[in-house]
Amino acid sequence: MAIQRLFDLVDFVWENYPQKSDLFAGVENNQWETYSSADYKDAVKHLSNLLMELAVEPGDKIASIANNRPQWNFLDMAVMSVGAVHVPVYPTISESDYKYILNHAEVKYVFVGTPELLRKVERIRPQVPSIEAVYTFPPIEGQTSINELIEKGREYDHQDTIRARKEAIQPDDLATLIYTSGTTGFPKGVMLSHYNILSNVEGVKDIPPIGEGDTALSYLPLCHVYERMLNYFYQYKGLSIYYAENIGTITRDMQYVQPHIMTTVPRLLEKIYDRIVMKGRKMKGIKKQIFFWAIHLGLRFEFGGANGRWYHLQLRLADKLVFKKWREAMGNRMKVLVSGGAALQERLSRSFWAAGIPVLEGYGLTETSPVIAVSHLEESGLRFGTVGPPLQKTQVKIDDDGEILFKGPNVMKGYYKAPELTNEVIDKEGWFHTGDIGHLEPQGQLKITGRKKAIFKTSFGKYISPEHIENKVKESPFIDSVLVVGENQKFAGALIVPDFEHLKNWCRIKGIEYTNNKEMAQKKEIKKRIQQEIDSYNEDLGDTEKIRSFRVIDHEWTVQAGELTPSMKLKREFICNKYRPLIDEIYSNNRK
Repeated sequence: MAIQRLFDLVDFVWENYPQKSDLFAGVENNQWETYSSADYKDAVKHLSNLLMELAVEPGDKIASIANNRPQWNFLDMAVMSVGAVHVPVYPTISESDYKYILNHAEVKYVFVGTPELLRKVERIRPQVPSIEAVYTFPPIEGQTSINELIEKGREYDHQDTIRARKEAIQPDDLATLIYTSGTTGFPKGVMLSHYNILSNVEGVKDIPPIGEGDTALSYLPLCHVYERMLNYFYQYKGLSIYYAENIGTITRDMQYVQPHIMTTVPRLLEKIYDRIVMKGRKMKGIKKQIFFWAIHLGLRFEFGGANGRWYHLQLRLADKLVFKKWREAMGNRMKVLVSGGAALQERLSRSFWAAGIPVLEGYGLTETSPVIAVSHLEESGLRFGTVGPPLQKTQVKIDDDGEILFKGPNVMKGYYKAPELTNEVIDKEGWFHTGDIGHLEPQGQLKITGRKKAIFKTSFGKYISPEHIENKVKESPFIDSVLVVGENQKFAGALIVPDFEHLKNWCRIKGIEYTNNKEMAQKKEIKKRIQQEIDSYNEDLGDTEKIRSFRVIDHEWTVQAGELTPSMKLKREFICNKYRPLIDEIYSNNRK
C-alpha cells in the first residue's frame, strides 16, 4: 500500500509485518514489555475512538511530554488519525518554556510521562486556558493513564467518522508542531507536514544496511525530529524498536537488546570512547601496551584499504585482542551507528570504524525534517570529517558568505504564527537558509565548519569559527566541554569544563588530593595539565585561532542549569552572560 500520510504506517505495518510480536518494547515495572503489530493497530483504533469521544476536532493540538515508550506511538498515530496535530515537547525544559509552548500552540490535551512532569504542568495549568485535561502515560494515583483511555475507547465506535477524516487529510497537511529548543529567545514552532517527514523517510530508507528481523535501540528523545523520523523509518523497514529506560541504562540495555542499529549524538560516543580508554589506563604491563597500540592503530583508519596490506594485518590482530570487546560491549550485533545533532570528531569515527562498528554521520535541522545530508556505504558516500552527500531529490548550494542553502520536499511549511520569521529563513526563491557554514567536497560530500551566528571577529578584524576550535580541543580526554570566546578582543580565549571522571583517575595516579570537583578543578596541577593539552592543539591552529588564555569551570554544563539545549548543544549567549565575570577576567588579566 502507498504511504501518503504518517498514520498510513499503522496499516502498512499490519499488512507487511502481521506476525511481528515485538514491534515495540519498553521497560515497565522493571521488566521489558513487548507490543505486537496487532497491539499497535488495536491501540491506535481504540485511542482514536476515545479522542473522538473527547470532542477532538481537526487541527486541535495535543501535547506529549515524556521519555520514549511504546505508548508514545499509539498516541502519535491516534492524534494524526483524527486530524489533530501532535505537539511533542522535551521533558527536560523549564516550566516557563512549557507555559509558553502550551499557550502558543493552544494545546487542548496534555499527556505526561512522570509524576514530576505532572506537577509541573498542573502548576502552570491555570495560566494555560486552552488545556481541558491532563493524562498520564504510566499509571499515577488519581490520574487517568493512556492505557485506561485505550480500554475506554473499546466502548465506542467512531471508525466511520475517523475514516472520513483520514480520507480528507492530504500529504501536505500539517502533521506536527515541533518546538525548537533554540540557543536564544523563545522556542519556535516548526510546522511539518506528513509529506515533509515521509519524504525524509523515503530519502534514507536504503542507506542503513538493515531490514526486517533487525532490532533498533532508541534512546534519543522522540520529541526531537531526528529520532522521530527514524522511528517511522524503523517501522517502515519492519524493525523491532526497543526504547531504553533512560540515558543511564544505555550500557545495560545494549547488552540485553543486542541492537543492530542505534541513533546517537557525538556526546554519547565520546563518553563510550572515554570509558574504554579509562579502562585501558587501569591495565598493567603488556596488556596496557597492546591496548594503546590498538587505540593508536584505530586513529589511523582510512577507507578503501588506503593504509595498505600491512596496516590491515595489524588491524586484524588488534581486532582479536582489543576491538572485539568493544563490539561485545555494544551487544555484538551492531551493524551501524547513526550520529547526528552535532559534529562528530574524526578520531571517534575512525576508532569505531576500525573496531568494526560503522558510524554514518548525518546533518540536518528540525526545519528540514531533519536530514539534509548523510554518509552512506555506496561510492563517494564516506569521507571522514564530512556528513556525506546531500539526499537525492534535494539541492544544496553554498551562498557567497559560505552559508549552506537547501531546497527539498522536507523543508518545513513554516514557523507557527510567525510568517515574518519564516520569511527570514526561506527566501523568495524557496531556498532554506540553514545558518550553518560549510562547503561541498570535490566528490560531493558536505562539510560543516560552523554556525554563521557563532562566527566572530577579533579586534584585528580576523574571523574565527569557534566550533571548529572547540571540536578539536574536545578530542582531549581531559576536556568535556569548551566554549571559545574573543569577539572584538585581541585573541581567542576559552571556558573549559574538564572531564571530571578522567581527572579523578589522573589525580589518583598522580597522588593529588582533593575533596570535591570544585577543589580539584582549581588545583594548579590540573590547570597546568590542561594548559599542556591546549598547547598541543594550538600547534595545529592558525595564529588567530590559538587559545591564548582560558578559565576552568568547576562543574559540568547541563540542560537543567541552562548551559545546554535539550539536544546537547551549547547555549552560547546564555553561557557568555552567566560566566561574564570569568570572560572579563581572561581579557583584563591578559593584555596581549
